Amino acid sequence: MFEEFKIRDAEINDLPIIVEIYNSTIPGRMVTADTEPVSVESRMKWFDDHSPAFRPLWVVESNSNICAWVSFQSFYGRPAYNATAEVSIYIHQDFRGKKLGKYLIQQAIDACPKLKIKTLLGFIFAHNEPSVKLFNSFGFERWAHLPNVAELDGVERDLLILGKRL
Repeated sequence: MFEEFKIRDAEINDLPIIVEIYNSTIPGRMVTADTEPVSVESRMKWFDDHSPAFRPLWVVESNSNICAWVSFQSFYGRPAYNATAEVSIYIHQDFRGKKLGKYLIQQAIDACPKLKIKTLLGFIFAHNEPSVKLFNSFGFERWAHLPNVAELDGVERDLLILGKRL
């Protein structure tokens, strides 16, 4: 099934669809702490902070159309944490619920030795049970529970930090 998907490093001309996929998750209030759509311009620095050899940003193509993206972000931004990264996966709404997330987490884990990542983190809202369950299925454990640190539409939400040593 996953033969139809191609993962490659993102290019600057991919940024509009990356932002579109990201923005599509905002109304659901399950995935991101952004409450309003972000612009392509506002994501330029974020895009530039990625590099294929250290903190890649991948796009996933199906039939030459981008259907998902995967980001590795530095944790806490200090050199002593270089072997730790946060992974984020965003999937186009037409491809959700088809086990693509499971495939992409496995691809991210498999890439970690080459990227010199020893610890992988996921920052997930506690009420996002599908994502928590997905990460747990790969052996991620709850390393932190930050109660009521986000407010979405007047509802305080907890943030979980799930971690996995590789």
